[in-house]
Amino acid sequence: MFLRKKRKAFAGDSYEYWSLCETVRTAKGPRQRVVASLGKLDEEQRAGGWEDVDALLAGRQPLKAHQMELSDQGKEGGPELRSHWEKVDLGGVSVERVRDFGEVYLALALWRRLGLDQLLGELMEPGRETVEWPAVASILVAARFCAQHSELGIAEHWYEKTALEDLLGVDKERINDDRLYRGLDVLLEKKEKLCAHLMERYRDWFGVRMEFLLYDVTSTFFEGQAERNPKAARGYSRDRRSDCKQVCIGLVCTPEGLPLCYEVFSGNRADVTTVEQIVRMMEDKYGAAQRVWVMDRGMVSEANIAFLRSRKALYIVGTPKSELRHFEAALLEQENWSQVQEGLEARLVEHPDGNGAEKYVLCRSTARAQKERAMLARQSEGLSAQLAKIDTWLCRTPQPDQQKVGRRIGRALGKYPAAARIIAADVRNDKEGRACGLQVYSILEAGQMAHRRWGAYLLRTNCEQADPATIWRWYIQLIAAEAAFRTAKSDLGLRPIYHHTEPRVEAHILVCFLALALWRTLEQWMAAKGLGTCARKLIDSVATIKSMDVILPVERAGQRTELRLRVVAKPEKQTAQLLAHLGLQIPRRSKIIENVVPKIAL
Repeated sequence: MFLRKKRKAFAGDSYEYWSLCETVRTAKGPRQRVVASLGKLDEEQRAGGWEDVDALLAGRQPLKAHQMELSDQGKEGGPELRSHWEKVDLGGVSVERVRDFGEVYLALALWRRLGLDQLLGELMEPGRETVEWPAVASILVAARFCAQHSELGIAEHWYEKTALEDLLGVDKERINDDRLYRGLDVLLEKKEKLCAHLMERYRDWFGVRMEFLLYDVTSTFFEGQAERNPKAARGYSRDRRSDCKQVCIGLVCTPEGLPLCYEVFSGNRADVTTVEQIVRMMEDKYGAAQRVWVMDRGMVSEANIAFLRSRKALYIVGTPKSELRHFEAALLEQENWSQVQEGLEARLVEHPDGNGAEKYVLCRSTARAQKERAMLARQSEGLSAQLAKIDTWLCRTPQPDQQKVGRRIGRALGKYPAAARIIAADVRNDKEGRACGLQVYSILEAGQMAHRRWGAYLLRTNCEQADPATIWRWYIQLIAAEAAFRTAKSDLGLRPIYHHTEPRVEAHILVCFLALALWRTLEQWMAAKGLGTCARKLIDSVATIKSMDVILPVERAGQRTELRLRVVAKPEKQTAQLLAHLGLQIPRRSKIIENVVPKIAL
């Protein structure tokens, strides 16, 4: 996504207007479309100062000017500088203590507006700690939102480079790795309360209902052996790190991608075995209402389907590719297909066993067929090239060891499994029984079946909905869960895990879960304001905002002194436009953070 500036001239005056645009893929190629017309940038919006930070973060109006007492000016840590005139030596003006402001400010604004600060303030009773645990929790989640990967990195260099010290009032000397690790332990104890609170906030803010629940499983790997974590094990790795131990994470979210809850499983646990536990957990928390569960084909088993039926739950699930063999004839038919969108068709079909308890939706996509055709062509070319090399090798040097030849052929077939189903090779032997070449041929029947199934997939449901297009739209919402995993891994640093004990790993995943909640909340906030859903674009823009101390050499009563002002840099027009449409204000007025102290006598 990007901002496009438009100029309009009228009566000799020039006006600037802004539009938020995005690039989309169409059948005719990439195109640009306008997401929202942002209008003219409002430069006259009332802005608060540093003393109004709590109100600004919570979305409340800042204090009015007449409510501030002028006698407070100049106090250390006091209100902002307003109508304060000094004689300044411009040659000595300097800037110090530049800090990252925008990204952490946005994270704290989301944290406050979700009410997590208030919730943890009620749940975490104060003790003898010098830094309150809710503040530590906000630091941990804000750091994860800003893609800081480790607590040690937060303590050693990240915290002091941000404006969190000013926003939270916690000195950098008080932030160390021991306090952050202990904060993880304290936060983990509140997991269930946090998940329940988020659900209520989603309802209040976005009107989210729990009619549909998306469930998917991913994995994340460890750096190290993780010998003290019983759940760390080797299994199917989505990260292609089968050399590392891992844990699996099951995530339940709404169709909008808002995370509701999660569970951590052993790294070698099969996805299909997690469904019953997750469904029971959600029913225990929110009741056994007739919700629609949407899952991919990795969750499907007859036992799980029977379990969902016994709970009177509705479901829409994908099915294995092998199930398409029952619908070869239907795929060849040209009638009774519903146009879901350009290049995608769907139809209801009856299962050959005649069981009327379910509906089956057969889908076929032109774009997906082209992709699968290209993938198979690439694999076929690769396998044919490998087999040609083996044939050349055997023709040049006949091999008496048939097992050696078989192993080499097997390695080639294993490297290209899709092509191995339609291409076969027989070994030719000479009169002495040595392998002297290969006879490569295609398996016609398998090739024809693959051709018919290109771009096709099958959905299975017990919903009463009779429109196949609607069922498909419900199922395709599962991409929200997959997108949530991509965000958690790529943007929020879910992988790899550096902790080794089970409680710390659970706490690490909880922090990532809360950061994901902030991220998805930002997307919904943007969508509600007509700004699209590209949170990364907004975060990158806001991250350019810095805070700093401006040092002004001033002259008072013959004395040369320095005046230190803490200010927030004015955002670029594009960034200011986005913030204005979100209703998110930043401190615009500076404040004196040190008393005026004589430096040099003139």
